[in-house]
Amino acid sequence: MSTHNTAAVQTSADTSDHLAHVYAQFPLEVVDSHGVYLHTPDGRKVLDLYGGHAVAAVGYGHPKWVAALTAQAKALAFQSNAVPLDVRARAATKLAKFCGLGMNTVFFVNSGAEANENALKVALKMTSRCQVVAVEGSFHGRTAAAGAVTWGAMKKWYGFPQAPFEVKFVPCDDVAAVQTTITEHTGAVIVEPIQGVAGARDLSKAFLTALRQRCNETGTILIFDEVQCGVGRTGHPFAANFYGIAPDIITTAKALGAGFPVSAVLMNDRVAATLKMDDMGTTFGGGPMACAMVEAVVDIIEQEHLLQNVRDRSAEIRNTCIVGPVTAIQGAGFLLGLRTARPAKEIQAELLKRDILTGTSGDPHIVRILAPYVLESTHVQALRHALLDIGA
Repeated sequence: MSTHNTAAVQTSADTSDHLAHVYAQFPLEVVDSHGVYLHTPDGRKVLDLYGGHAVAAVGYGHPKWVAALTAQAKALAFQSNAVPLDVRARAATKLAKFCGLGMNTVFFVNSGAEANENALKVALKMTSRCQVVAVEGSFHGRTAAAGAVTWGAMKKWYGFPQAPFEVKFVPCDDVAAVQTTITEHTGAVIVEPIQGVAGARDLSKAFLTALRQRCNETGTILIFDEVQCGVGRTGHPFAANFYGIAPDIITTAKALGAGFPVSAVLMNDRVAATLKMDDMGTTFGGGPMACAMVEAVVDIIEQEHLLQNVRDRSAEIRNTCIVGPVTAIQGAGFLLGLRTARPAKEIQAELLKRDILTGTSGDPHIVRILAPYVLESTHVQALRHALLDIGA
């Protein structure tokens, strides 16, 4: 166990580096990384179970990821969607096949919020309706439309004078409320099948099935926001595969580039058939380097059988890590919430003292695990021993 003292790298009052300090930061400075470890200037080796907020899916410095990025940078660093690129077509085909579920059309953009903006716009344009239903506890992004459907944003940080459409929220897992909240006036329903910021809260299959059925009845577009839970994080290609429910649109980002900024909107044939020229646009989305990384990430996941590894290591965490301050575990795959008897921030700080980095959430008693998919059994045991050392 490390005994290094940790102090905040930056305070909100410090503007000497000219950055806008709007993020609370870990008391941890990182100089480089390898595999599942972060290295600090004073020689600490920190097990990263946070993964850059669910981004570092294949770990740090994966040789195939680095090789793909290097080769594409040398060949062609950038061209916009105005220029057809084989790497873009290959990435879209690979992602659509990886997902399955009839999501045959892909549009690449840059971030999860941007993917959600485009999905909502397409859905409302398609239905000619002006109401969106979201789920309590949701987080969909900080832009105008994505922020409008994020639970609590209006009271906390939503800076726009008004939302771009009417928003209604349905309580989590309230099947009865689905029937009354979603109507013929609802253009889109957007839902995280497993809520990330809320604390790795896995919604029930009955609730998600009710959303699918009600959207079918009312002609509403069902959007699965898989920005955090997609691209293998559940141990399946997407949470939609995990639940066996096909939405009309899936949005995804984070793990998709495993560190390179890229996101995607995946659409079924019904939605794709309505698209017209100029319905969506982006400068950097679909650039060659981003698309090369999508190809590489899917290849690594499939060739190295990482979906099975996520399922195995996730089961190991569930079976061995309800110890010390942990009283229960929720979520799926490597989007897990460790429920703690004491405040999660206290447990997170104690784990960091023992050189393990985790996340917290909107639930004050949930420590979040967003580990790279290359995690090994020895790393799970390190977490278990640290929790035992902390004690109840």
